[in-house]
Amino acid sequence: MNAVSIPATSSVATPKVMSTRRVFGAYLAEARSECLRYLRNPGFMLPIMLFPTMFYLLFGIVMAKHEGADVARYLLASYGVFGLMSPGLFGFGISLALERDGGLLTYKRALPMPPGAYLLGKMLMAMLAAAVVIVLLLIMSVTMAHVALTAQQAGMLLLTGVLGVLPFCALGMLVGTLIKGQGAPGLLNLVYLPMSFLSGLWVPMNQLPGALQQIAPIWPSYHLHRVALAALNMDQGPVMGDIAVLIGFALVCFFIAARRLRRVG
Repeated sequence: MNAVSIPATSSVATPKVMSTRRVFGAYLAEARSECLRYLRNPGFMLPIMLFPTMFYLLFGIVMAKHEGADVARYLLASYGVFGLMSPGLFGFGISLALERDGGLLTYKRALPMPPGAYLLGKMLMAMLAAAVVIVLLLIMSVTMAHVALTAQQAGMLLLTGVLGVLPFCALGMLVGTLIKGQGAPGLLNLVYLPMSFLSGLWVPMNQLPGALQQIAPIWPSYHLHRVALAALNMDQGPVMGDIAVLIGFALVCFFIAARRLRRVG
C-alpha cells in the first residue's frame, strides 16, 4: 500500500496558527477586561457621558432654540470633540499614572501576554467611550434640536469621534508617564479645559481675541474640530492638513511615551 504523503509545511503551519490564535486571544481578553473595568465604573463613565450631553442640552438646544439648526449643528461638532477628548486624556493619563505607582505595569510585564495588549485594551476602551458620547449627542441633535442629518453625515461624525480620540490617548499616555498618580487629575484638567476653550469648542473661533485665533492651530482639538465640522458638511475648507497634523501629533506623543515607559515603567 502506498503511503500517503503529507506536505512538509503542515507540521509547521499548525503551531503557527495556534500561536497566532493565542496571541489574538490575549489581545482580545485584555481589551475585553479593560472595557468592562471602565464600563462598570460609574465614576469614569458618568462624567464622560453627562458633561457633553448636559452642555449640548443647555447651549445647543435650550439656549440656541431660536438661533436655527446651523447653531445646533455647529455645537454638535463642538461638544462632540469636547466629549471625546475626555476618555482619551483621563482614561489613559490618570489610570496609567496610578497603575505605574501601584506597580501594576511591572506585574503585567511578568505575565505571559503580548506587551502591547495593555495599551491596546485602553485604546479600545477610549474608542468605545467616544462612540457612546457621539451616539448620545447625535440622538439628542435629531430628536430634540431637530437637526437634519443624513446617514452619511452621522456616520462620518461617528467615525471622526472613534478615530479622533487616538491623539488624545497618546497625549494622555505621555502625561501618564510624566507625573505621579495623585497629580495626574489636576494636570490633565489644566490641559483639557484650556485646550477646549482655546480651540473654539466653547466659543466660536471668530469670537475669540485675534491673538488666541493665531495660536489655535497648535492645539490638536482645533484640528479635530475642523474635521468634525467638515463631517457635518459645514464648510471648513480642505481638512487633509488637519488630519495629517492629528496623525503626526499622535505618533510623536506615542513615541515619546513609549520610550519613557521602557525606562520608568
